[in-house]
Amino acid sequence: MIGISDFDAVSRRYLECWNLENHDAPLLQIRARRKPAAPEPPYRRSLRERWTDTEFIVKTARQRMADTYYGGVSFPMLWPNLGPDIFGAILGCELVFGEDTSWAVHIPGALEELRLRALDTANVWYQTILAMTRDILDDAGGDYLVGVTDLHGGMDGLVSLRGPEALCLDLYENPDLVKKLNFESFELYRSVYRRLDEMIGAKQKGSTNWMGVYHPQGWYVSSCDLLGLISNDMYGEFVEPELLLEIELYGNSIFHLDGPAALRHLDSLLQIKALKGIQWVYGAGQPSAAHWLGVLQKIQAAGKMIHIEVRHGDLPALKEHLKPEGLILNTGARSVEEAREIEAYVAGWKR
Repeated sequence: MIGISDFDAVSRRYLECWNLENHDAPLLQIRARRKPAAPEPPYRRSLRERWTDTEFIVKTARQRMADTYYGGVSFPMLWPNLGPDIFGAILGCELVFGEDTSWAVHIPGALEELRLRALDTANVWYQTILAMTRDILDDAGGDYLVGVTDLHGGMDGLVSLRGPEALCLDLYENPDLVKKLNFESFELYRSVYRRLDEMIGAKQKGSTNWMGVYHPQGWYVSSCDLLGLISNDMYGEFVEPELLLEIELYGNSIFHLDGPAALRHLDSLLQIKALKGIQWVYGAGQPSAAHWLGVLQKIQAAGKMIHIEVRHGDLPALKEHLKPEGLILNTGARSVEEAREIEAYVAGWKR
């Protein structure tokens, strides 16, 4: 594997963390450039073609991997990325691509006009994500891991189709139909997720995704970006019933909790026995990890894992107040030497 001399040791370390048995230190994901990044070669076709051109994608990714120092439990990985609305596109909306992200073109019309009862296997985005996954797997050959794309099921999938404003109105005006469509979309989501997971599982042991966390058996991110817009009662009525099915489907899951407005739902999430952990994303413009010690201690007190982005200045406070078990710290470094200094600091965490 590119840049990794003993991935079996990395795998064992992750499994310890999933089992809350990493008693000596947290897991540290840290990477550094071995040399200044070369400019990406110009791409002279359309943005849509650039996003879907796996030959171009794997060529640039391999160069980046070769130039990267992988410290702690980080590892080289590539996942087919068409943006967070790919599942909505599989359900029927269109995607528009920018330089760095993509977004959904919401489907106009009444909620009653949505039809989600069968997976259209001829859908161009379904076929595209299958082909991209297959091409990346064929290229990887054990040099790097391949992750499942960034699927957003549940209410996020309905947001892709309807738009957040329209869906929030739907919650009040047609709640029973929203719930019906949410469960219908889950049946399609399950088919898509299983197809991608099985494709990857046939060629590599274990699984990963955009979060960069590994499990030797399998896992996936659970999420609902709508949480910041809805009440606790609405979470219980509209989100949690489908979310429980997702978590059961994945077997192992860490919930992506995005932004302070979503924190009102933390207590409910922590009560889900099958949920293994929380990724706390405090968001741009917010204080960094050390500011959120109360949140992080609450997660640990519930017996859950934590995944969090940290600045180097956060580490002393986190080291003083957090247990290592189940804790995954993600950060970067300006040089290989700085990365190794951070690795040594985190290795001495034991309390």
